[in-house]
Amino acid sequence: MTIKPREKVTDGDDDPVESMLKKAGCLDLHYKVQECINTTRDWRKCQGEVNDFKECIMRHKQENGSKK
Repeated sequence: MTIKPREKVTDGDDDPVESMLKKAGCLDLHYKVQECINTTRDWRKCQGEVNDFKECIMRHKQENGSKK
């Protein structure tokens, strides 16, 4: 199996995950989860943020006809 090297993106978005989250409208919620985990050092204390993020992703998947 050959693994392709990661391609550089020239539009300023270096991270394909961040690009996907931005298109889904969930990037701010992703940042809130990261900030909470960084502040509390305990992901279990961030369940509100995690659930908001999860709901955003699920809405996006449903709107785009994705089954997963």
